[in-house]
Amino acid sequence: MADRRARESDVHQVAASMPHVTRLEGPKGNSIYQVGGKSFVFFRTPQPDAADPGTGERYADVIMLWVESESDKLALVQDPASPFFTTDHFDGHPSVLVRACRLSEITKTELTELIQDAWLSRASKKRAAAWLADHPCAPGSGRR
Repeated sequence: MADRRARESDVHQVAASMPHVTRLEGPKGNSIYQVGGKSFVFFRTPQPDAADPGTGERYADVIMLWVESESDKLALVQDPASPFFTTDHFDGHPSVLVRACRLSEITKTELTELIQDAWLSRASKKRAAAWLADHPCAPGSGRR
């Protein structure tokens, strides 16, 4: 079966399926997924740093995903055609942003790998090692 395009519901499903995950609700009802008290995926509230360049209207559908390193971040954001982006607010922060309305530009498999990597970047070494031992073919299996 061919891989389908990613959807916002996939973000919730994949993030919630990772072990030891807690889903919190932010102050405006936004979903925040944490492992061991550390966020790895969260839905941002509209912020001035992520807005339509023409109208100035703040994007209401921005999702933040942690990444392992600055090089991982650059690999995702350097192509202007990529749905992933960053803002000055996140300079030096190991994360990328993506609008939910652009998730269909990647596959569910690609999204799953990104969320798994986000989880791995925030989970304790013990939890990450246990998960990787159970998923030897998962992306990131060569790390740690």
